[in-house]
Amino acid sequence: MAAQEQYEELAKQLSAIGAVKRGLGRALPHDCPPATAMLLALLKQHGGMRMSRLGELMGIDASVTSRHVAHATDRGWIDRQPDPLDKRSRQLSLTPSGTDKLQEVSGRYTDALATCLRDWSDDDVGQLIDLMKRLRESFGECRIPRTSA
Repeated sequence: MAAQEQYEELAKQLSAIGAVKRGLGRALPHDCPPATAMLLALLKQHGGMRMSRLGELMGIDASVTSRHVAHATDRGWIDRQPDPLDKRSRQLSLTPSGTDKLQEVSGRYTDALATCLRDWSDDDVGQLIDLMKRLRESFGECRIPRTSA
């Protein structure tokens, strides 16, 4: 098990990831903020789904999900159709325009990563990918209790 000092340093480094994500977010088109890009990517990856499921996957509440869905719908990137299993609900799906926007976003994002990591070896990038996957899996298996303030 790692020493307490290592966990403290890891906590500092994880906090700094926010700055990395904000920097990468600046590479995105002005009309497609990071949350909208994530929404499009999730619809591409998982296919059509209800808004409640999308919110679960994004880890945000219904009102925030609704705002992001409205933003993407207004731009023609996603379509809302009645859910065949429950006509009161809507099924969200990616439109061809949404697929095009996602390709643009993905290209900009990967170009920004390639630029920022240009002095990293392929092995370094692969190792980072493996460790980040492992970190996500560990957090998926671990339920951290909420503490009261």
